[in-house]
Amino acid sequence: MAIIRSRLMTTTTNNKEEILIIKEQDVVPLRNRVRDYGVKVGMSILNQTKLITATSELVRNLLKYGGGGKVVIESVSNGRDNGVRVTFIDNGPGIPDITLAMKDGYSTGKSLGLGLPGTKRLVNEFDIKTELGNGTTVTITKWKNG
Repeated sequence: MAIIRSRLMTTTTNNKEEILIIKEQDVVPLRNRVRDYGVKVGMSILNQTKLITATSELVRNLLKYGGGGKVVIESVSNGRDNGVRVTFIDNGPGIPDITLAMKDGYSTGKSLGLGLPGTKRLVNEFDIKTELGNGTTVTITKWKNG
């Protein structure tokens, strides 16, 4: 018996959406959904671009280091400000040393090593949790006026 899955598998609730990321072709549709959420909360083009850039970096890490996973996009509010929260969840090997991984210039691959610290600078809130052998969860929030 074969199971056929759509390229982008989503589950939507009121202002929350879960997207399964299993291959490189899932990246662009994810970016588009994140942009849609930014537009919906009234985010400027500049802030949308920062959010989408951060999303691109983290989803590529999810694929490369975590072997794929799940991304949750949410519209959030904090008093009078609205924003978008994106959570990246994988069941990969985890990050052995978060402190080192958050340093500019550090890389485990053949990249510039700007991924995690660069992403943190693009958003208003950044949270990372990892456990060796049990994966990594990164949550970012970009506020409409931030």
